[in-house]
Amino acid sequence: MNQLEALKQFTTVVADTGDFKQIAQFRPRDATTNPSLILKAVKKPEYAPLVSEIVSKFRWEPLDEVMDRLLVRFGCEILSLIPGRVSTEVDAQLSFDKAATIARGERLIELYRAEGIQSDRVLIKVAATWEGIQAARALEQRGIHTNLTLLFSAHQAMACAEAKVKLISPFVGRIYDWYKKSAGKDWDEAANAGANDPGVMAVRWIYENYKLMGIKTEVMGASFRNPGQILALAGCDLLTISPELLAQLAAAPGPVPRVLEPQPAQDIETRPYTEAEFRFCMNQDAMATEKLAEGIRAFAADAVELEQLMKELQS
Repeated sequence: MNQLEALKQFTTVVADTGDFKQIAQFRPRDATTNPSLILKAVKKPEYAPLVSEIVSKFRWEPLDEVMDRLLVRFGCEILSLIPGRVSTEVDAQLSFDKAATIARGERLIELYRAEGIQSDRVLIKVAATWEGIQAARALEQRGIHTNLTLLFSAHQAMACAEAKVKLISPFVGRIYDWYKKSAGKDWDEAANAGANDPGVMAVRWIYENYKLMGIKTEVMGASFRNPGQILALAGCDLLTISPELLAQLAAAPGPVPRVLEPQPAQDIETRPYTEAEFRFCMNQDAMATEKLAEGIRAFAADAVELEQLMKELQS
């Protein structure tokens, strides 16, 4: 048994890609996409006919709707290859607009339904800003499940839990990147590997506290830099992994020991954050603030580039 198959014994493996032609070989249950991954995929020649078809068919619709149709088409192709769910992301440019995020999430679900996809097979992916979390709360209340992304801190995780979102995606690799850059020449790679990796430690804290408090929100580690980070979180509810790292795990012989194990929940009373408290906690956490802003900027830039590509095809 290889490490990928061993990992699947106690963790749901998720493919982190928009390139659906790569997915089938790894047999994941779920898949996640984002604007950067979709942009990377559509630049490949083999996807040109699909993109042209969407643009041609809906060329008279507003550009943002054509974009959503493209995202849904990729999602449908992915869902034809996996038994579980796909995460489709709301435009990062709406990360601070609660109402627009709700409207876009509802539209994405309607587009999926029009393609015959049940809404329980789709997670609407939203940035874990205050506005994003409140939008996700509203979507969940309407029966639309969400995946809160660009999550770097305990207070983001607890606010998401209080909003009863379906799933969160704490970013292991980006947390690791921040601490490594911050330490500079003093960074000791060996001392900060495995269980001591700051990104791994952050996800472990969230997982353990969610289980201790009986929180139902699923924890999905994301944004991995190496197989060691993945294996150090074996047992997490889900792990979303790039095709490159999936291939490395598939090529390595097992076994994989389980690291995270849910403990019996305790009767712990929690109090929800106010907006002011949440924003102050973010202000006090330089890593979370910087990585959230950086992530939104990057996703927004890739969304704009994807829009420009579609606009050129429309003309």
